Amino acid sequence: MAPIPDTFDLVPLTRDRLPDVLELDMWAFPTGDGIEDMLKLPSPLSWDRTFGVVESAHPERLVALHASYPFAHCPVPGGRVRAAGLTWVGVHPQWRRRGLLSAMIGTHFAHCQQWGEPVSLLTASEPAIYGRFGYGLATRRLHLTMKRGAALRPVPGSDDISVRFETASLDRHGELVARLHAAVDRPGWVTRETPQLATMWLTDAPIFREGREVQRIAIAERGGEKVGYALFRRKSNWAESGPEGTVGVQELVAADPAVAHALWSRLLDLDLTTETTSGMLADDDPLLSLLVDLRAARVTVKDNVWARIIDLPAALTARQYQADLDVVLDVTDARLPSNAGRWRVTAEAFCAARAEHTDAPADLALDVRELGAAYLGGTTLGELAGAGLVEELRPGALRDASVAFGWPVAPGSSWIF
Repeated sequence: MAPIPDTFDLVPLTRDRLPDVLELDMWAFPTGDGIEDMLKLPSPLSWDRTFGVVESAHPERLVALHASYPFAHCPVPGGRVRAAGLTWVGVHPQWRRRGLLSAMIGTHFAHCQQWGEPVSLLTASEPAIYGRFGYGLATRRLHLTMKRGAALRPVPGSDDISVRFETASLDRHGELVARLHAAVDRPGWVTRETPQLATMWLTDAPIFREGREVQRIAIAERGGEKVGYALFRRKSNWAESGPEGTVGVQELVAADPAVAHALWSRLLDLDLTTETTSGMLADDDPLLSLLVDLRAARVTVKDNVWARIIDLPAALTARQYQADLDVVLDVTDARLPSNAGRWRVTAEAFCAARAEHTDAPADLALDVRELGAAYLGGTTLGELAGAGLVEELRPGALRDASVAFGWPVAPGSSWIF
């Protein structure tokens, strides 16, 4: 892994350097917001996991930055794993092309090993960047734009759900959002585990609104128990023909199909609006099957969570497999040699797995990037082989491993970190 180049130093950052952090972030990610307004916001950073690069001769000058969030209970197929959420990665444009990004990624990998986090996850600002560091596209996200009044198929029990609307606030709704969000068992569904992240998520500052209203929340109840919520904002617009407002759903969490039906029914029929946009949906989100006419909705597909295997045996044994598995993987990893070589992965369906170094002939050959892409069960080994990224060395091995690495629930994350 690349060291920090000469004339630069890697340093831990503390809260007192928040102005420098924000100044650098505004150079890396241009914004029309002023730093005075940014400083009024709560910071989501975990300062014991935040690191900067400074010029050796001018240590007050922050030129690059990276941080990570602790996801101690990240869902993976059939289990949970300690993961690091790589975030706030940026280099000042004046100091690009100096090897600083490579050095910071190497430092991040070393910290993951030190902290016992066998997987690193990220949501990419530029998808083309992180593949060269071994991150594979593990989940995709769908966005739907639906006309007001879009019909849904009936779901038994939805009439028993009551929905009320309130203005969202951390004090009133923080516990509810945290509890219901953490209860979702979908691979890759990282939740806001730190107080800093939970606070930021429900902070309703004007700079987040972009012309929309204050943050609202729809709360679903059954028999007095809160069983779902949706965070959303409306935006007013008036045309010659009348109101053409929009509803932007940020996140919707439902305990069961009846709750999802009740929430979407209300969000799709708000006064003075003509369309509703969904938040980030997984490939198998119930809304896709609830809509009577999916064709009438505009659907876009984008990348979501990227996964990087840091400790191969720990990562592969943290998850389960949906079919019996006995496969030898020949893995390449240019940046973490401890992952490279032939690994025999064995498991009975939906039971504990084993991953051990072996001298046996390989059944499949792939890079750690493709192993990360398949890790959460959303990107199949068959799809990757079809793109020429996985090589089958024993006939039948690809079919069997592709089935085993899959999962009945598609992976996904509901927020960008």
